[in-house]
Amino acid sequence: MLRRISSRSSPKLNRSKIAKNRRLSLQPFTISYRVFSKDAIRDKIRSGPSLQDFMTEDANTEIYENADPIPYVHLDPQPGEGRKVHIETYGCQMNVADTEIVQSIMESNGYQICNNAEEANIIFLNTCAIRDKAEQKIWHRLEYLKSLKKKRKKTEKLLVGVLGCMAERLKLKLIESDKLVDIVVGPDAYRDLPRLVHDVDGGSDHAINVILSQDETYADISPVRTDKNGVSSFVSIMRGCNNMCTYCIVPFTRGRERSRDVNSILREVKELSDKGYKEVVLLGQNVNSYNYRSNIDPEEIKKVPIAEGFSTVYKRPDQGVGFAELVDRVSDIDPEMRVRFTSPHPKDFPDELLEILNNKPNVCKSIHIPIQSGSTEVLKSMRRGYSKEAYLSLIDRIKTKVPDITLSSDFISGFCGETEQDHRETIDILEKVKYDFAFMFAYSMREKTPAHRRLKDDVPEDVKKERLNEVISTFHRIAIDKGTEEVGKTHIVLIDGYSKRSDDDLRGRTDTNKKVIFPNKPIPDMTNNETPREAQPGDYVIVNITDSKGLTLMGKPVGITTLSKYAQEYVI
Repeated sequence: MLRRISSRSSPKLNRSKIAKNRRLSLQPFTISYRVFSKDAIRDKIRSGPSLQDFMTEDANTEIYENADPIPYVHLDPQPGEGRKVHIETYGCQMNVADTEIVQSIMESNGYQICNNAEEANIIFLNTCAIRDKAEQKIWHRLEYLKSLKKKRKKTEKLLVGVLGCMAERLKLKLIESDKLVDIVVGPDAYRDLPRLVHDVDGGSDHAINVILSQDETYADISPVRTDKNGVSSFVSIMRGCNNMCTYCIVPFTRGRERSRDVNSILREVKELSDKGYKEVVLLGQNVNSYNYRSNIDPEEIKKVPIAEGFSTVYKRPDQGVGFAELVDRVSDIDPEMRVRFTSPHPKDFPDELLEILNNKPNVCKSIHIPIQSGSTEVLKSMRRGYSKEAYLSLIDRIKTKVPDITLSSDFISGFCGETEQDHRETIDILEKVKYDFAFMFAYSMREKTPAHRRLKDDVPEDVKKERLNEVISTFHRIAIDKGTEEVGKTHIVLIDGYSKRSDDDLRGRTDTNKKVIFPNKPIPDMTNNETPREAQPGDYVIVNITDSKGLTLMGKPVGITTLSKYAQEYVI
């Protein structure tokens, strides 16, 4: 309901007096000052005019029951009118979680999600900008979609939008790209998608929103899950990054760190448990930097601790609900639901978190702990905030606290100024830590990063590739040896589907995140009087490891069980 206030009782303007005052305001003038006490100022305020003095008692007010709509506010709750949206996701797990947010936003505004680009009225590409290769893949895809747009009739207009990190990095460059893109939206502006689509439908050539937020976490939006097995799902707990590593574009495409309301996280995990999910993966650019601050007692304020030998480029914030406490509370929601997390930063591994990993059966004993380089000099140039020695000390502490832990890492070969000796230090750390998994890449300089502004990409491409190949071969040799050591051991495996090669075999992962393949046949159900049945996705199965092929383990199923039962009977 809109009100129109009549101005018939307003005083008439004295235009001649206003003109005179304007002329006087152009003349030179001086200012005199009088000093008032605080009490005098309070008295003047109390004796001055109130709000009522600015309101006219005889003003005529007219009420409009059916006012015309405000042109820039779209009140239609379902502007999509059943139009089909197809979303393609590229890059990291955070992008997968963001796609689930976008699907929820679009569906709640009347759009339908479809799996076929050829059927869609709108196609969104949720993009990655971490390396040039990732962006080139998007450009090639956009060229194909341009040809698809040309085939459509004018009455069947196809809109193409670029979302995520590439949208945030390139902004208007995407709009200027030979009519390839209609809509550009950064990671913090997904709520605005329905309006932007509406604007383009209404005649705008393009629509863009790449404003980064200091508080957007999408905590109130229930994601529409993209996973097909109903076994494992991502839960985003924080967004952004404060670390400002010199090689990384993330702080410039996803903004500063902000943690999601802890209660909204617990509520989402509970909903997944009620739907039968058996695993949640907590996500964040620096997931273990989670720190939700709300209603902190001023007398109990303390700074977030940092491990010895580590440093940050930013001021350490006040301690709120930290990551260790969050993991503990998430794990208590459902003892039969596994809890994983990625991707952490080495600086935030307090003993409390390691104790939870060791003591809670449903918190998985697998940590991704990126080092990037084994050279202290390169780490300093990368602005990682630790030395090789500090990192190795942390690894020793983790292995001591959690003996059966498996470790994975990230490696960048050929960063600015990297020497052959620096490369040898990286090979050395691979030999010492003996990672179970690794993500390995040649350095790709990104615009807008500190490295792009201050450093020189001076390692030749052929040298980068040569060093990367040695890193890859060293990792695989060690990982294969570690796989062989698994033969004869027993693991509890969460089934997530069938083998890609045959439905005669089931596929799953151990608590330590190793992939296991085993025959699909009736086995005793230890939760139901050992009655034989075939295991299904979502079941926990005890498996004896019989062989190792590359990074995949082969096994023999023993029986269907639960996490709690396995922890009591098999874990000493």
